[in-house]
Amino acid sequence: MSEAPVVTRFAPSPTGFLHIGGARTALFNWLYARGRGGKFLLRIEDTDRARSTPEATQAILDGLTWLGLDWDGEPVSQFARADRHHEVAEAMLASGNAYKCFATQDEIAAFREAAKAEGRSTLYQSPWRDADPATHPDAPYVVRLKAPRDGATVIADQVQGDVTVKNAQLDDMVLLRSDGTPTYMLAVVVDDHDMCVTHVIRGDDHLNNAARQMQIYRAMGWDVPVWAHIPLIHGPDGKKLSKRHGALGVEEYRDMGYPAAGMRNYLARLGWSHGDDEFFTDAQAQAWFNLGGIGKSPARFDFKKLENLCGQHFAAMDDAALLREFEGFLKATQRSPLGEAQKEGLAQALPLLKGGIKTFPQLIEKANFVLTSRPIEPDEKAAKALDDVSRRILAELTPHLQNASWTRDALEAAVGTVAEAHGLKLGKLAGPLRAALAGRSVSPSVFDMMLVIGRDETLARLADAQG
Repeated sequence: MSEAPVVTRFAPSPTGFLHIGGARTALFNWLYARGRGGKFLLRIEDTDRARSTPEATQAILDGLTWLGLDWDGEPVSQFARADRHHEVAEAMLASGNAYKCFATQDEIAAFREAAKAEGRSTLYQSPWRDADPATHPDAPYVVRLKAPRDGATVIADQVQGDVTVKNAQLDDMVLLRSDGTPTYMLAVVVDDHDMCVTHVIRGDDHLNNAARQMQIYRAMGWDVPVWAHIPLIHGPDGKKLSKRHGALGVEEYRDMGYPAAGMRNYLARLGWSHGDDEFFTDAQAQAWFNLGGIGKSPARFDFKKLENLCGQHFAAMDDAALLREFEGFLKATQRSPLGEAQKEGLAQALPLLKGGIKTFPQLIEKANFVLTSRPIEPDEKAAKALDDVSRRILAELTPHLQNASWTRDALEAAVGTVAEAHGLKLGKLAGPLRAALAGRSVSPSVFDMMLVIGRDETLARLADAQG
């Protein structure tokens, strides 16, 4: 008999941006499913109507889309499934695995105060657990799970190992509130079962929930999924990742100009490893990713490692794909779109530029010579290289370039001839040429720039620089 196909899910609450920790959880689920020919599903846990917003839902969808984490089917709304959750609670009532509890909030508070004063457990034990239905009053009630009070629940976790929780430490949790709405704990289990989720990969802050959720699975006679609770992400100082460490939302990393492939690679390595491999492709990550490679300790976010990996991905990226992602970056950050001439020039220049960049803003800076238009406005440092002596030398160089065949060797020879006539090394002319051609003191090779922008544009920029 063949095994059931792998089905994973990512189930964020739409109460804000897509947190970088949530993005990594989604990535782990995506890698695990995609690497096994399974399904990766998306569920929006929007039962908290006061805090859930359409804008936050869209931010989650946008963040996942930017990261390149495609999901199967339509996103599921947990709130829209309330009738199904209610149906399961009613089935548990009918089977005797749940009961109606008529205790008021005042009675529960009084129980806990008395238990605390007497040194007993403050876990609420409802007097309605085994009450005869004939004694039920005509009053509001909640539906509680009739949880086992003896023995223990063992969570067979693929990351944490076997985690044992004594059933005496678990209360008869509420499944339906007095207004008939389902609780999160019930909704999660019903949704995971109905969506045929085989592996629940989520943060270890949910580990305690697993023991309680297993009791619902067992009460309904459903298969329990494979659990994998992954440690949270910490900042460089070892404390839980927060605003003080820098960006938290995925869109912030997008807007800072990190490429999606670099983010996927870095997030995969943040808490998971495959030998000593640091840089890898999506195909390799999907083939290699397994739950056994996830560490038990919190991972530490390191911007230098992120930038290093992003630099490697820029260098390895297909030029056409890089150009498409760059245009997406411009749109996301509300920068001006590329004109056709800029696009053509950048496409030609990318092989020269992509080897030394780690973010898209760095690409903008290095590509300034093809993205800008005449007259070139030199920055402060570049302007200093265009003194009167340099301008005279550029004027002398111009006719040599006019008559040169437009090849790298010919251009180097022309510049070399003029430099030699002034007793200068070739490098001494590079500064004024950079300033004239790019308006920057740091740029690609002056000969590379000339070849990309062509003879007419080169001569025009040199003429402008001569004043």
